[in-house]
Amino acid sequence: MANVPLIPILGFLTCVSFLYLSFGDLWFDYNREAELGFVTRNGTQFVLDGKPLYVNGWNSYWFMDHAVNDHSRHRVGAMLEAGSKMGLTVCRTWAFNDGGYNALQISPGRFDERVFKALDHVIAEAKTHGVRLLLSLVNNLQAYGGKTQYVNWAWQEGVGLSSSNDSFFFDPSIRRYFKNYLTVLLTRKNSITGIEYRNDPTIFAWELINEPRCLTDISGDTLQDWINEMTAFIKSIDKKHLLTVGLEGFYGPKSPKRLTVNPERWASELGSDFVRNSESPNIDFASVHIYPDHWFHDQGFEENLKFAVKWMQSHMEDGDKELKKPVLFTEFGLSNMNKDYEPSQRDRFYRTIFDVVYKSAKRRRSGAGTLVWQFLIQGMEGFNDEFGIVPWEKDSIQRLMMEQSCRLGRVTGRSHLQDKKSTEICSHKP
Repeated sequence: MANVPLIPILGFLTCVSFLYLSFGDLWFDYNREAELGFVTRNGTQFVLDGKPLYVNGWNSYWFMDHAVNDHSRHRVGAMLEAGSKMGLTVCRTWAFNDGGYNALQISPGRFDERVFKALDHVIAEAKTHGVRLLLSLVNNLQAYGGKTQYVNWAWQEGVGLSSSNDSFFFDPSIRRYFKNYLTVLLTRKNSITGIEYRNDPTIFAWELINEPRCLTDISGDTLQDWINEMTAFIKSIDKKHLLTVGLEGFYGPKSPKRLTVNPERWASELGSDFVRNSESPNIDFASVHIYPDHWFHDQGFEENLKFAVKWMQSHMEDGDKELKKPVLFTEFGLSNMNKDYEPSQRDRFYRTIFDVVYKSAKRRRSGAGTLVWQFLIQGMEGFNDEFGIVPWEKDSIQRLMMEQSCRLGRVTGRSHLQDKKSTEICSHKP
């Protein structure tokens, strides 16, 4: 170093200093803009970067499963790109697959790194497309393992208290299994982004369980104890993300609304209760599903449409007056298997639900948004059901989604739509 001329070095350092002083702020501003912020809650509203956020989004439960294999991985990015172009802000998807094909958790405490990397990919892709994820942590149903798989594991290992599926909620061994899974998932370091899941703002929120029911204790005490314990455990590891239960929204046996709002008597005998479960102190927002054509068997479309509005308004009233928390309608759909089904009904059903949320947003009330069940892309017939839609194959649905994004964007001063078609749609004010 002693033989290196000093003047060229000083000249180089002077040049670097000039560039930093001239453009350093721009570089740091760029990085600040590239960073996502966490979605938080203020009373009955979601908040992002100091402004209210009302959600217009969708369900694609299949993301992780399709990200495992090379031939199907592209579908995740394609769906997220399509959602982003419609101005959609949140996608709900499964962060579980317990036992079986492409299992994330092969057995209690044993995980398939190949599948974990698929979930890493899903989160990284969502960030790339500016979409946040509502990640569900276990299924009440048997699909993708669910609570049945946990009970089977305990039974096979000779530690299970009961073969009943509901022992998932009260068996100490199964509770330990689930807490171990939660710890591994929440502290997972993404192999692509290098960010632990609990520190990643791409994740909008955690959903504790999809559609919980505990039929062996209709008082609701068993499920409530489990919710309180598991939500406290999650918050002890991750205090940054929002948390919801994953309820269908039925009122329990002690609620006066069981007689006036529930679809039928059976709905109050499932061991869940919308208000009681959502009041849990570690729950940040309430979740509700809307499926009147599955809950009633003798009603036509017009009656189901009226019920959907009443159902939504009742839960938003709870959010405003009792819970003082946002209410997110995390699944809704209209079956194409209904006897009186016509394609135009689905458009009306969507529009009606979107209108209820839009009116709530204009009044800064608790109706915090909707997630359509479900969106797919071409060639996924095996993952479709009677509610599934390929959105770009049905222009009226795609337009409705964009219009809702525009309307909610105007209310909050946000815009998630950029291309020519969507700008044209947004230019037409309601």
